Amino acid sequence: MNLVVFGPPGAGKGTQAKRLVDDRGFVQLSTGEMLRSEISSGSIIGSQVEELIQAGDLVPDEIVCALIEKNISANPQATGFIFDGFPRTIAQADALDRVLVEKEMHLDKVIRLVVDDQALVTRITKRFEEEGRKDDNPETFQVRLAAYNEQTAPLLPYYAAKGLLNEVDGMANIDEVALVIAGMLDGV
Repeated sequence: MNLVVFGPPGAGKGTQAKRLVDDRGFVQLSTGEMLRSEISSGSIIGSQVEELIQAGDLVPDEIVCALIEKNISANPQATGFIFDGFPRTIAQADALDRVLVEKEMHLDKVIRLVVDDQALVTRITKRFEEEGRKDDNPETFQVRLAAYNEQTAPLLPYYAAKGLLNEVDGMANIDEVALVIAGMLDGV
């Protein structure tokens, strides 16, 4: 089973994806983690990515898609993948479809965590204070949220038209959200 966990930055995508990895043995492909790893490596791409992220800009599709394909190929025995933070654009969604078809796979569900923008600001500010992640700077977050709303939100009708979109109240507590997602995956 292959899933997209969808929602704006700070919605809880990573938290829910990690639970699914623990509970169901999927491989999580978090673009955020992959990009932070690339930055930590000190590579040329990592430097470019760091500048973009610090400015609150989205990383170009070709970089993100190459990282996704690389990580799918690195896990040939996976029973399924959770795409966390990817796709962010229609072009990336089309690229994901192509990659999955090439690997004789398909996307099973898109789980959208529905949250309030102001609640996201509060979450990100708290996470920034606790973890100090550069990309969680509250000012940068506002730019990221605007980019999400402008560029990523069009994926909602895209996936709804394919019958893949499932929405969850992301404002509920972590355990409640996890139970609703488990029910969706089990067909409840």
